[in-house]
Amino acid sequence: MKIGFDSEKYLKIQSERIRERIAQFGDKLYLEFGGKLFDDHHASRVLPGFEPDAKLKMLMQLEDSLEIVIVISALDIEKNKIRTDLGITYDMDVLRLRDVFIGRGFLVSSGVITHYNGQASADAYRARLERLGIRTYYHHTIDGYPNNVALIDSDEGFGKNDYVETTRPLVVVTAPGPGSGKMAVCLSQLYQENQRGIKAGYAKFETFPVWNLPLKHPVNLAYEAATADLNDVNMIDPFHLEAYGKTAVNYNRDIEIFPVLNALFEGIYGENPYKSPTDMGVNMIGYCLCDEEACCEAARQEIIRRYYNALGELALGNCCDAEVSKISLLMQQAKITTEYRRSTVAARERKEHSGVNAAAIELADGTLISAETSALLGPSAALILNATKHLAGIAHEVKLIPQRMIEPIQQTKVSYLHGHNPRLHTDEVLVALSILSVEDENCRRALEQLPALRGCQVHSTVMLSEVDRKIFKKLGVELTCDPVRKG
Repeated sequence: MKIGFDSEKYLKIQSERIRERIAQFGDKLYLEFGGKLFDDHHASRVLPGFEPDAKLKMLMQLEDSLEIVIVISALDIEKNKIRTDLGITYDMDVLRLRDVFIGRGFLVSSGVITHYNGQASADAYRARLERLGIRTYYHHTIDGYPNNVALIDSDEGFGKNDYVETTRPLVVVTAPGPGSGKMAVCLSQLYQENQRGIKAGYAKFETFPVWNLPLKHPVNLAYEAATADLNDVNMIDPFHLEAYGKTAVNYNRDIEIFPVLNALFEGIYGENPYKSPTDMGVNMIGYCLCDEEACCEAARQEIIRRYYNALGELALGNCCDAEVSKISLLMQQAKITTEYRRSTVAARERKEHSGVNAAAIELADGTLISAETSALLGPSAALILNATKHLAGIAHEVKLIPQRMIEPIQQTKVSYLHGHNPRLHTDEVLVALSILSVEDENCRRALEQLPALRGCQVHSTVMLSEVDRKIFKKLGVELTCDPVRKG
C-alpha cells in the first residue's frame, strides 16, 4: 500500500503551529481536541502513513508545557452512552483515556462533568473519580445555550461553573466522543481566567474536514461519510471567504455556531481575535500529503466501506435510510460505485460461479484471492487459508488443516456446545494452524504471513459473525460485507 502522508513532517510543523498559537495569546491556550486523540483509525485509513497515535506523538513534542483535561457529559453518564468502536461506556473510557495519557508521560490534571443539573449518577461518578484521586469539576446546564449570550457571559452563566485549576500554558481539552461539551468548557475557562486577570486564548484542533483541501476532495468526502449519522456537512467557510477572499473548508456546526462565538469572545475580550471558524483551527494535516493520489484512493475505499457498514446497520435495524442515502450521494460526488472495490467484484464473481457465499481479498500487490463456503469452512476462514498459502508460496491444492482434524472440532461445536453452524470460524482455523505449526512447516510458514494481511481489502457476500469481524479487525484487514444475513 502506497504511503501518502508524511508523519515526520506532520510532527514537526503541527507542534510548531500550536506553539505559535500559544504565543499569540500570552499566558495560556485552551486547545479543544475534536475527534480521537490517540486511536484515530479513520485518519490512518484515509491518510496512508498517518499513525493512529500520531496526534499523541505530536503532543509529546510539547509535553513539558501541556496538561490534559478530560470532559464527560452528565447526560452521557446517565444514559450509559457507549463508544461503539470499543464497546465500552463513556464513563469507563474516561478512565481508559487517563491511563493511556499518563502512560505516555502526560499530566492529566482533572476531569469536568458538563451538562450538570444535579443528576445522582453524575454525583456518584464524581465521587468515584475523587476516590481515585482525580480532581473533578461541575459545569452546569445554562438555559438558552448557546444563543443566550447575555446570560452565558455572566456570573449566572459561565460564572456559576467550577473554575478548573490548571498550571501549564497549554491545556488540551478532550473527551470520549462528540457532544461532551468540550467547547463550552474552554469558553467557560476563558471567562473565568479573564475574571482573574489571566490572558487566555482558545483554539480548535479538528483533523477533518481538512480546511485547505477542496470541498469535494475524497479525503473530505470520506469525513462526511464517517459522520453521516451525525449529519455533519462540509461547507465553504463564508466568514473566511468574506474576510480574506480565500476559500477554506469547514463543517456546518462550526459555521453555524461562529456568530455566537463571536459575541462571546467580544463579551470576554472586547473583541474577537478570529475572523472565521477556520481561523480558530490549528490543523496542518493538509500540508503533509506526500502522495495525494494515494490518499484519494484510500479515501474512496473508506467511503465505500462506510456505505457497506451503513447497509449492514440498516439490515440489523440500527440506522435509518437517510444515513445510507447520504453516503450513496457522497459516492456519486466521488464518482465511484461499489464496483470500484476490486475485492467486491471478485467475491461476487466467485459466488455467481459457485452458487454459495464467497469472500475475496485484494493483497498489497493487487493480487486477488477468493474462497467460498464449504461443508468444513466458512468463506472468511477459507479465505485466510488461501491468502496465507499464496503469500507463503504454498501450492493451492495443499490442505493445511486435514479433514480428520476439522471434523472433531465440528463435533464439539454442534454436539457438545449446541451450535447450529458446524463450519470453522477464522479464530478456530488460526488456533488449528497454530497447533499444527509445531510439526508442520507449511502451517508455520502460513502463520508467519498474517502480518502481511494488514491494510488489505476484503469483501464477503454475506454478513460475517462477530467472531470473524473481530479477527479481521485484529489482523488490520479492511472488511466490507453485502447486507445479506446468513440463512
